[in-house]
Amino acid sequence: MSVCYREEESHQRVKDLQSQLLDIGKEKALELQKRKEMTTHLKDQLQEIKFKTGMERKYVNSSAELLVYQGRKHNANSEKELEDEIKLLHERLRKERRVHLKMETFLKELQTSMEEKLEVWSVRCDTDMEDKQQEINLLKNKKANNLSQLQELAKKYRESEQVIIEDRMEKEAIRKQQEKKTMEQDAATKVQSWWRGTLVRRGLGLHMKGKKPKVGKMGKKKK
Repeated sequence: MSVCYREEESHQRVKDLQSQLLDIGKEKALELQKRKEMTTHLKDQLQEIKFKTGMERKYVNSSAELLVYQGRKHNANSEKELEDEIKLLHERLRKERRVHLKMETFLKELQTSMEEKLEVWSVRCDTDMEDKQQEINLLKNKKANNLSQLQELAKKYRESEQVIIEDRMEKEAIRKQQEKKTMEQDAATKVQSWWRGTLVRRGLGLHMKGKKPKVGKMGKKKK
């Protein structure tokens, strides 16, 4: 996210620098034009002064030598001042041109650097997007595997639970069967005990044979 934001910021900065370069170029061109117009104007003034000087010379020829000298001196000073001003303006124009060229070179280099950085960030952004997509795919695969494992564990749990339930039911059936067998054995033992007690009390069965000799002896005695 941050990489895409830096890419947009770099795009915007390149556009701003290009706009500033165009504005600076237009501004410098306008200043150069103004300087040229001023130089032309000054040259016109110089020509006009020279023309006036010539006219004045013709006029001063009929005047006193002092006035001629003063006029020449004044005009010479004016010409020199104008020439110095023109030289100064030319020097300023040269300096401004050098500054303009340096500024233009700097802005072009900066633009090239920003474009290179923008390309690097674009490639990095694409790489990061691919890496993130791979991470997402890995997470999806891991989630699918975990879900499959969870379903398998749930299936095994249900099977184990069913086995436990069946085992409990089987053990319960065995326990009931053992209880039934025990009850049957106890009942059989009680019945046998009752039956033996009955035979003993009534003298039946084996107990009956045991009593015959006694009866015989008693019978013999009675006889």
